[in-house]
Amino acid sequence: MSQGSVIAEEIARFDALAARWWDARGPMRPLHMLNPVRAGWVAQRVRRAKGEGVSILDVGCGAGLLAEALAKDGFAVTGLDAGAEVIDVARGHAQGQGLNITYRHGTAEGLAAEGASFPVVTALEIIEHVADPLEFLKSLRALLAPGGVLFISTLNRTPQSYAVAKFGAEYVLRLLPVGTHDWKMFIKPEELGRLCRQAGLRLTDTAGLSYSPRQAGFTVSRDLSVNYIAMAVAA
Repeated sequence: MSQGSVIAEEIARFDALAARWWDARGPMRPLHMLNPVRAGWVAQRVRRAKGEGVSILDVGCGAGLLAEALAKDGFAVTGLDAGAEVIDVARGHAQGQGLNITYRHGTAEGLAAEGASFPVVTALEIIEHVADPLEFLKSLRALLAPGGVLFISTLNRTPQSYAVAKFGAEYVLRLLPVGTHDWKMFIKPEELGRLCRQAGLRLTDTAGLSYSPRQAGFTVSRDLSVNYIAMAVAA
């Protein structure tokens, strides 16, 4: 398997959490809280750009939170992850649900080398965990069919994100295992825009994914200071 920009320690860290990935109160709790709003944001724009039921490649799919949500929304999903343990859990969780999902163990670089292409590619909460964000984006660009659409979400590198997503989530509230994130690897929106341009992509839409204590969940907002999601097309 081509390792590409994969960091082995990052894969091992998330593989170790595979058995509890679907525990909504476990170490993946923030992703469970974030998933409905990010899946809805993606699905709305996919329908607008591509219509119903199109094929979606979910890169860095983990144990399948986003993949299952998109499949239940009527899309044909291929989930790809470099972690063998999380892919096994994803396959097991989807079994018997009648979902249109295919899971593959591998990397974006490896799949691109096979000549695969998709009208829609998602890579949510993964670019801050790769060794070379530009090379990763180039691989995602290579996986897009002509006229394809890419969705990326990540964390902004700001004092707010350090306080909330790193120190707060890992050390104070214990929502995530300590060491889940490296704040220095977070990516500012302007940096993402520049990297996309260098990879042959153009950002067309961005939105903040902000936590609302009143709703005990995430909402779409204009605040990009912590979590944000973006849509890009081939330049």
